[in-house]
Amino acid sequence: MRYLRRSSLHRNSEPLEDPIAGVANLFDASVVFIVSMMVALFMAYNMLDLMNPESTVTMTKQNADGTMEIVSKKGSQIKVSKVTDRKLSGSGERLGTAYRLNDGKVVYVPE
Repeated sequence: MRYLRRSSLHRNSEPLEDPIAGVANLFDASVVFIVSMMVALFMAYNMLDLMNPESTVTMTKQNADGTMEIVSKKGSQIKVSKVTDRKLSGSGERLGTAYRLNDGKVVYVPE
């Protein structure tokens, strides 16, 4: 009989905590983690100037297939230009000479 009384008293005690209650905390922690990773990426690539409305930024980007893009930002306007191998013709004046080094860098020498 003692055993039955103990188990009946144990059943009327406090209910157990809901096991799903911790999922909301995990979601909040993941949102904080995602935002902190975005800020870290912006800082690592020095892209915080893209958020500043008074700044002027110019970046070059080379894709996996070898095409290059020039991204320029003036104020709140962002312009993307693709670099091509097409030859252009027209009139103008010569400003200088460009040399490609052995390591692939291009050096511009004004005249």
